[in-house]
Amino acid sequence: MSAWMYVIGFIASCSLAVLLTPLVKKLAFRVGAVSVPNHRSVHTKIMPQMGGLAIFLAFAIVYTVVSLIARHYTTEITMALLIGGTIIVIVGAFDDRLALSPKVKLLGQVIAAIVVVSFGLQIDVINIPFTDWSWTPPTWLAIVITIVWIIGVTNAVNLIDGLDGLSAGVSGIATATIMVMALMMPQQEYPIALLCAVLLGSIVGFLFFNFNPAKIFMGDTGALFLGFTLATLSIVGYKQAAFVSFIVPILILGVPISDTLLAIIRRKLNNKPISAPDKGHLHHSLMSLGFSTKKTVLIIYGISILFGLCAVLLSQPTQWWTIVLLAIFLLGMEVGVEALGILSKKRKPVIQLLQRLSGQRSKG
Repeated sequence: MSAWMYVIGFIASCSLAVLLTPLVKKLAFRVGAVSVPNHRSVHTKIMPQMGGLAIFLAFAIVYTVVSLIARHYTTEITMALLIGGTIIVIVGAFDDRLALSPKVKLLGQVIAAIVVVSFGLQIDVINIPFTDWSWTPPTWLAIVITIVWIIGVTNAVNLIDGLDGLSAGVSGIATATIMVMALMMPQQEYPIALLCAVLLGSIVGFLFFNFNPAKIFMGDTGALFLGFTLATLSIVGYKQAAFVSFIVPILILGVPISDTLLAIIRRKLNNKPISAPDKGHLHHSLMSLGFSTKKTVLIIYGISILFGLCAVLLSQPTQWWTIVLLAIFLLGMEVGVEALGILSKKRKPVIQLLQRLSGQRSKG
């Protein structure tokens, strides 16, 4: 496939998202899909939600047209994303308007995940980096793992949607990472790369209106759709190349996944329900240090890019320096988590250990 098709797909979806977003904004106000400020909100005025509808429509329309023109598409992947994505968008749109119960939202996510599995897309091989070990789970377990993965990532992306442009930007970086890795595969995965190029364009187009100061929020319509799509692409990208690593997809989506896991641990340590909202997320912690909304988002973009670079490195033939680099990155991440007090304001074992080691060296 000509490289121009990726460029055309990106520009077309970006342009369409720019045209559609103002229309969706008017629609959101008309149907009452708005976000009213509360004690956990960063914004101070009523904001239209449901902006993710513009992302979805731009992606679906442009990808359908461009893939047919280029004749580079996989029916199973396309149908899984479009049908499953439509279900997710409908659920998100109703939630933005009516505030659905968690059970109803979960049911919609399960149905969308089952759609993906029904088209033969599932995690059927798990490889552990740095070893020759791989595991092929039985079919029923592979289906369960896939559904859990899709639902988990979908909600993880939704949970970080707390600042202007945050969720969209992090999702865009993850999409770009998957696209780069698809093009770097021994057998280049053109359909996956084209999907990513079009999705990235629709995200960037929406970001013109969503980056601080935002004129519209993506709402659950967008956050759930992006999470669902990224979860599916992370499976498909490696399934097509017969490589589903245990770590690489997690690194690609490192920010939303780590923030979600830390939230679960934090709430357990504080004896709070897992579903209980709080202001201990990464973006809250950064803002408590005095960073502005824009600077906080840019810092998290930088962290997302680092996660993406680690994922790209680990997808290549392993070198000793790759392992060292990953270890340093994970250590730095733990120090950052403790310094920000994301898990606990008092428990900082790694920082305390490093301080003791530093003290011993100075005495020596």
